[in-house]
Amino acid sequence: MDRLDELHIFTAILDAGSLNGAARKLRRSAPAVTRALAALEERVGLRLVERTTRKLAPTQAGMRLAEMARRVLADYEAALREEEGASLRGMLRITAPHVFGRRHVTPAIIDFLDQHPELQVELVFNDRNIDLIEHGIDLAVRIGTLGDTSMVARQVGEVRRVLVASPAYLAAHGEPLTPAALERHDVIFNAGLAPQPEWRFRDGAREVVVRLTPRLSVNEIDAILMALLAGRGIGRPLSYQVAEQLETGALVRLLRSYEPAPLPVQLLVPSARHMAPRVRACFDFLAARLGGLDVIAREP
Repeated sequence: MDRLDELHIFTAILDAGSLNGAARKLRRSAPAVTRALAALEERVGLRLVERTTRKLAPTQAGMRLAEMARRVLADYEAALREEEGASLRGMLRITAPHVFGRRHVTPAIIDFLDQHPELQVELVFNDRNIDLIEHGIDLAVRIGTLGDTSMVARQVGEVRRVLVASPAYLAAHGEPLTPAALERHDVIFNAGLAPQPEWRFRDGAREVVVRLTPRLSVNEIDAILMALLAGRGIGRPLSYQVAEQLETGALVRLLRSYEPAPLPVQLLVPSARHMAPRVRACFDFLAARLGGLDVIAREP
């Protein structure tokens, strides 16, 4: 096996924390990854990782080698580029929420591929925040606060949770003027977002919690939109999910003064150090493209 390849596999093992995780990230078999680690340890003459039943951890020798390996691999990547503006090559794996990915990430990536004909991109749409290392993801688009993370994030926009209903529903049932009035309305609830059927609103500096008895609970946004457009109740999608319907008047935005704070749209990568040029280029391209989408948080 190529010795640079051994170093690449070794750093992938440490990043993933397991042999199986590294195998998934590198799209290789677990036995091949195990053999590569064994060969490297034999070549070095030292144990590089401590193996437990749940996770791998580097030894002191492993940490020293990993630091040097990352420098070597970064220098090798730079040497391949040779000159500024050299063609980008290789595979990029990107994840994003389903609707946002279809409507905003896909068109951007199509244009990005037009600029870099030697690149390949795999888009993985998932409304759950999947583990980037475990699934071999290079870049993620995330909506909402991230919590504690050691990864690198850049906010590129924001969206809101908006209360909406069809004109037909409002003609038949009237328009709620306060959050408390929702208790008398048919509610379509996204069961995939929260364990409890409730909506939180903002009344000045005060948070208002409305307990719901949904007429319909669904865990998929397209089904929720179908029910909303059919006039079956009031729902609360994200603003980008109903931007077109709000613009055409197919849906009406309600209780705007009570809307909670906007949610950030962020780009996320596992690490800024030794970021592959193709990942950096895509990161910057998406930041520029998605940064123009703040208007979807302020639909009329």
